[in-house]
This record gives sequence, structure tokens and C-alpha cells, in this order.
Amino acid sequence: MALLNDTIYALSSGAPPAGVSVVRISGPLTRDILIRLAGSAPAARTASYRTIRTRNNQPIDNGLVLFFPAPYSFTGEDVAELQVHGSKAVLAALFSELGDIPGVRMANEGEFSRRAFENGKLDLVEIEGLADLIGAETEMQRRLAVEQSAGGVSAIYDSWAERLTRARALIEAELDFPDEDDVPGSVSDMVWTDMTRLRDDIGLHLKASSAGEIIRDGFKVVIAGAPNAGKSSLLNALARRDVAIVTDIAGTTRDVLQVDLDIDGYLVKLYDTAGLRQADDRVEMEGVRRAHVALRDADLALLLVDMSNPTIPGDLEQTLPHVTVGTKKDLVETGSDRYDLKISTLTGDGLSELRQLIGRVVAERFSGLSLAIPSRQRHKDSLTKCLAALDAAILEIDADLELRTEHLRLAAEYLGRITGRVDVEQLLDVIFSEFCIGK
Repeated sequence: MALLNDTIYALSSGAPPAGVSVVRISGPLTRDILIRLAGSAPAARTASYRTIRTRNNQPIDNGLVLFFPAPYSFTGEDVAELQVHGSKAVLAALFSELGDIPGVRMANEGEFSRRAFENGKLDLVEIEGLADLIGAETEMQRRLAVEQSAGGVSAIYDSWAERLTRARALIEAELDFPDEDDVPGSVSDMVWTDMTRLRDDIGLHLKASSAGEIIRDGFKVVIAGAPNAGKSSLLNALARRDVAIVTDIAGTTRDVLQVDLDIDGYLVKLYDTAGLRQADDRVEMEGVRRAHVALRDADLALLLVDMSNPTIPGDLEQTLPHVTVGTKKDLVETGSDRYDLKISTLTGDGLSELRQLIGRVVAERFSGLSLAIPSRQRHKDSLTKCLAALDAAILEIDADLELRTEHLRLAAEYLGRITGRVDVEQLLDVIFSEFCIGK
């Protein structure tokens, strides 16, 4: 069973073989482990070149050793990092030596970050941002993750929680200590004016949550059109590899195929769908149904029309944000002006312009938007509940003040769940520090 007072270790760099591998150690036995393996613990936060040895004094490898004494470390505990040659044999020997020490074990998934949270080094939003930063594949994902992991979003939530705490403290003080000279009277107007402003701030922040999810999870672009309009050919051309089977047989595509593209720093998820038509084949019917589901969830649709045989499906939802693309430009001398763009996947004509068009559409979606925004459904859910509780507190003007204060407490709790900082003693701290109660 995993114990919190165990000393843990793990490979913190990429899988071997590699030029260098970094092994991280955290816990109360860290200093003793360094003495055992490297002779002594180096000076704090100073790299020291050492020979790492077994308990029988046999050398395992030469490398750099760093020591970060508590509480000035990633986890808040004593932490060490061993930078050794990244071979499987070196790591196997080092892990065998570490695993033989009583009270020392291999870390579980995310356990270093879990200890950082429990020791107050990072909150939940910062930890999630750190995970997103490690997994970032595009420039905008990196920027969003940096904003989260650096505490930019947490600072906003903390300031809102402080406003809620102060509002509750003012109301509680008026209810419980009406005769105290240090307690301001008739605070209600001031409190509810500020809570109304706070509700508006949270509402605007919540509206940006869809943008954060799109940056993190991808902007969904669905290729749609009649059979043989060139959908699969376009998917292959934009992906620059053969993802979909292309034939001249109508209805070849039976399922939704997807590839990830990096367009101007944004993750774009491109979907190829079955041709939209009345189908008799059960498998093709299912493909058409899935195509409609994909279109319903799309951020943008590319409506492909074969200019040599123009057909637009009658059951296509015309209100969907879409770009009409004329295909097979190489087969026609002139095309109608009804197309936003004309392309040929055979010659490559117009493909660069299509990528640029998609990039403009995505960029316009995020124009002027701060990256201090929610990026996960968990954040969105808690903010929605916080907003509902705040609304109830503001709008129930005929309710008892105690009940309205309870709604404020719930709003603060939902806000605290996002960062992992749920109000415990903050309320009493504010009351005693600001109103000198019990003097």
C-alpha cells in the first residue's frame, strides 16, 4: 500500500535509450539516499558531479546530482535529481539499488504532483496546466498551459474567493455583532453591489470556457458533401498522407475518419465523413447518420461540391458555420462564383489558400481573447454552479440574510473546488483582523 511518508523515485525524463536520463527522488529519506549512493548530499540547488555507487561500492554510473531541501522544492519535501546516462542498463541498476532501501518505492502516476498539491506548492489548476504543458503539441496549447501552470487563472479565482469571503464577513459581522463600534452598519448595499459585479465577471469568464476547450482539445472541422465530392482526397491532401481510401465508387467512406493538423499554432481536428445521400445499405446508412452527428458538433464545416457535377445534399443544415469549397478544379474550365474557394487535390491548386482560410476562421474565433480562461469541463461545471449560487444570493432579496449568506458560502465552495482551496478558516480570519472583535 502506498504511504504518504514513503520516499518515492521515478524516471522524470523520456524513455531510454537517451543521452541523459533524469531520476527524481522525493521524501524524508532523500538525504540518506544521496549519502548512500553519492557519498554525501551536495550543497542545496548546486549541481555536483559524482560517481553513483551500489551499497557494495560498485560504480553504477557517473553523473550530476542535485539536492533541493524542503520546503524549497517541487513537492515541498526533500527532493533530489540524478542526471545519469540514459541507458536501460544504468536505469535498471539504479532502480534496483533504490528499490532495496526500506521505505523507498517507485512513485505512482502523478504522485510527485500530488505531493506538491498536498504541500501547498501548486493548486489543482496549476497542476492541470503543468500536465497540459507536458502534452502540448501546438503553440496555442503551450500558451494556454503556461497561463494555467504559472498561476494566472488561479490568481483570478483567488481574488473572486476573497471578495466572496469579505462579503460574508461583513454580513456575518452585522448579524452577530451589531453593537460593535468597529463593525460598519448597513453594509448590505455595498455587499450586493459588489456581488452583482462579481456575478458579471464570472459570467463573462464562463463564456470563454468554450474557447479554452477548443484550444486544448482542438477546433473541429468536418468535411461534408455528396458522395464523390472529393472529401477523402482532401483529407489525405491536408494530412499529407493516405488516411482515407479513395475510389470512384460512391459511398466508399462508411465511418468518420479524423486527423490532427497544426494550423497557425492551433490544433485543428479534421474529420472526413460519409457522403450525404439517401442510402439503402445499412452500413452506409450508419455512416450517413454519424456524418450528421459530426456536423452537429462541428466548429466549422467544409461543404465540398464537385464542380464537374455540382450537387448539394438537401438534408444539410444550412445554418451551420460553413465554407463552400468547389472541388476538381482541374476538370472544369470555369466555375460558379457561389464557391468561397476552388481547389484541386490532384494538382494541389487552392490547398494552401484553404489552410489559410481555416487558420483565419480559427484566429478570428480567439481574436482579442485572454488566455486566462477555463480549459476543462471540470472548471466549467464548478463555475456554473458558483454562478447559480451567486445568482440565488443576489436575487432572493426577500429571503433571510442568513440564507443569502449560505448561498455565498456555496458559491465560494464551488470556486474553491476548482483550485482545491476550499474555505476553512478564512472567514474567521477576516472577521477578527478587520473588525477587532473581542478586543
